Amino acid sequence: MDGIEKLPALNNTAECNFSSFRGILRGHRYDIATLFQVIDAVLTGVVLWVVVWLYGEAMEYRYTATALLSAGLFFVFGQFMDIHPARRGSSIFRVSLQLCMVWMGVLLILMLIGYTTNISEDYPRDIILTWIAAAPVILIIWRGFVYYAMCALRKRGFNICKVAIVGAHDLGAELSRSILDSEWLGLLPVGFYDDRKLAGNRPLATEPIQVIGDLGVLVRHAREGKIDAIYITLPMRAENRIKFLVDQLSDTTVSVHLVPDFFVYNLLNAGLSNIGGFPVVSIHETPFNGIDGWIKRLEDIILAGLMLTVISIPMALIAAGVKLSSPGPVIYKQYRHGLRGNKIGVWKFRTMTVCESEREVKQARRSDARITAFGAFLRRTSLDELPQFINVLQGSMSIVGPRPHAVIHNEEYRKLINGYMLRHKVKPGITGLAQINGWRGETDTLDKMEKRIEHDLAYINNWSFLLDVKIILLTLIRGFSGKNVY
Repeated sequence: MDGIEKLPALNNTAECNFSSFRGILRGHRYDIATLFQVIDAVLTGVVLWVVVWLYGEAMEYRYTATALLSAGLFFVFGQFMDIHPARRGSSIFRVSLQLCMVWMGVLLILMLIGYTTNISEDYPRDIILTWIAAAPVILIIWRGFVYYAMCALRKRGFNICKVAIVGAHDLGAELSRSILDSEWLGLLPVGFYDDRKLAGNRPLATEPIQVIGDLGVLVRHAREGKIDAIYITLPMRAENRIKFLVDQLSDTTVSVHLVPDFFVYNLLNAGLSNIGGFPVVSIHETPFNGIDGWIKRLEDIILAGLMLTVISIPMALIAAGVKLSSPGPVIYKQYRHGLRGNKIGVWKFRTMTVCESEREVKQARRSDARITAFGAFLRRTSLDELPQFINVLQGSMSIVGPRPHAVIHNEEYRKLINGYMLRHKVKPGITGLAQINGWRGETDTLDKMEKRIEHDLAYINNWSFLLDVKIILLTLIRGFSGKNVY
């Protein structure tokens, strides 16, 4: 039995609730954060309406317009400031300061509009001054409630994150002590991993946290899903060990953070966040946090809905053609790895005389006898993938993203290509950067798959809404055919 499974409880309450409630909030943390930011913006307008009502004024158009404008400006400025109420390690003081700064920015814009349009004199001074003073107070009270509510939930075992600490030495011990003393963070340290100390060692003599195993054991536990996040506290002079570990962990979907020692704080300043006062650097993370995730999802819902409306009749004709061309189902489900490596079912029109199991997937080749005549046409034009717009509406896929590979191919290539599994930090897509650059279809050599993964990771690193638009337009122009598509 692994040491991670024998670890005694660090907090009785957390252990009681861990198995039942772990992940209820954590799986939707970015959506929750964005919802809080929307509420922030709405509150600025609501406060104005309340102030107007308290002064006995009628809710005229000018007040409604000002309330809506202030809400919109506050939301936009809040995105730039990245006010995240549920982020582990953030302080209420810092959040309050950010709220005040955003509010000042909103007021500056409103005053500029009022000055240039000469409408500022139409607003009673006592109402405006009351609103200016009351809005930030209400926002801070609201955010304080959210902050302390999140802390209370984490103390009681909700939204717990299992973390591993790499490096059983002073820095790792101090980090673990900080985590243990800060139950409100919602972090549960499972143990230390170190290839230079024997299992069973305890850097913290008075605590049950001990060395579970070496770095190889850590990678295995990460692949098995026993760990949610990893904090590397190795000294920066151990760059070879750190690089080796990061390369190995790129074959997992675990969030990896680097905790630098004192001598490199300045070098890593731009990428620092903090956990209980300790600076950390995120290494592997998804680009779809907060508003970006909402934009991506909204893009998918709108485009997939429009596409399904447009292609409903062509899909019906294709379905008839598949049914008439050979016996078997019209549409079938292939299992693939999706976001965070979870298995998903991907819908496709059947193009072969067989429907292979997930354990026996053979890539289609030129003149493949399994492909029907009608199926060959569908595959060359990628029309067999039209049912995947249903996957997009369901939320398991996106319009644009890395193409999903067969489960058995993932298991094969993750061992051959460093960083292969990082493509699963986002949802798989119907089209992607690799496809519009010609890397689609059969990958009969390792070089071809490496090129595809290189483009997938480039897409994740450089994502923007405009990049998605570009990929979609280029797919319409040249992405429905290719020399390697059979």
